[in-house]
Amino acid sequence: MAKKSVPFTLTTDDRKELTGWLRCTSVSHGLALRARIILQLDLGNSPIEVSRMLGVSRRTVHKWRNRFNESGVDGLYDAARSGRPTVIDEKTVQSVLKMTCEQVPHEATHWSIALMAEYAQISTWQVRQIWDAADLKPHRLRTFKISNDPQFAEKVIDVVGLYMDPPNNAMVLSVDEKTQIQALDRTQPGLPLSKSRIASRTHDYKRNGTASLYAAFNILSGEVIAKVTDRHRAKEFIEFLKQIDRDTPKQLDLHIILDNLSAHKTAEVKMWLEKHPRVHFHFTPTSASWLNAVESWFSQLERRALYRGVFSSVKDLKNEINRYVKVHNKYSAKPFRWTKSAEKIIASVNRAKNALSN
Repeated sequence: MAKKSVPFTLTTDDRKELTGWLRCTSVSHGLALRARIILQLDLGNSPIEVSRMLGVSRRTVHKWRNRFNESGVDGLYDAARSGRPTVIDEKTVQSVLKMTCEQVPHEATHWSIALMAEYAQISTWQVRQIWDAADLKPHRLRTFKISNDPQFAEKVIDVVGLYMDPPNNAMVLSVDEKTQIQALDRTQPGLPLSKSRIASRTHDYKRNGTASLYAAFNILSGEVIAKVTDRHRAKEFIEFLKQIDRDTPKQLDLHIILDNLSAHKTAEVKMWLEKHPRVHFHFTPTSASWLNAVESWFSQLERRALYRGVFSSVKDLKNEINRYVKVHNKYSAKPFRWTKSAEKIIASVNRAKNALSN
């Protein structure tokens, strides 16, 4: 006589928790599949229907339904495996950690799992366990540059102060140039995105010239004033300052944050500033472009409009940049928020300098 199946029940709390699993990006594929099985059963679908919908066997559906009936949500987690767990002795752990942090293999510039397993005479699984426990990632490399500007602290306090507490009756603009933007065309037409196939394009390209972009990012509104030019000299920079002066309310002071490019400090620029007393320059520290808010907008422009763009001429490139600026100002612009205080930034840089000196 066939064994009678246990009636399936799902409480409101269980349903909420399993639905949360599906929304969480850190939940493993296996747990997400088990949650889908249980939720589909909760909708009244039979095990046969669930197996067809999710592409799993009926045995799998019955297994996780029974586990859920016996132990609830906890039953969906993997059970502890039988047998004695693999033990890595402390001497081996310390040896691997010492080699990882203090030595370099002869065959490469950094350690890989296979190389470390060979040198330490252990399995690749054991290397993974040791590195994961110590949060070591030898394959990764971050870049950095610490500013040596003697006025670093004063400039950081000045710029961050404008971000976090902008002055009244004034507009704060983050200004910079994105130079030598290439008008690139592919040597052959690309293939579009379709089911089971990612979009593709040729690896080689044709250069059709370059253009430069001047941008002023309004931190209070997120809108951008832009000018696309063929060159980037003090002359073009002054023309852009004139455009900013024309396009902003005359009753407001203009506080412009910009880097230390020589074109920003020429005699012609200083003469122009003397004739426009409402414009005030605030320079970021040297080697600290991350402090200029417009840099994040440049990154957005690169990702959304330039990287996949195909431009048969400089004119096409300029048209696309101007189009993107208009679309951004109309649909995407939002106030810029800076959250890290000047004191925390200065303390972080000082820690980095001490670490390097030690």
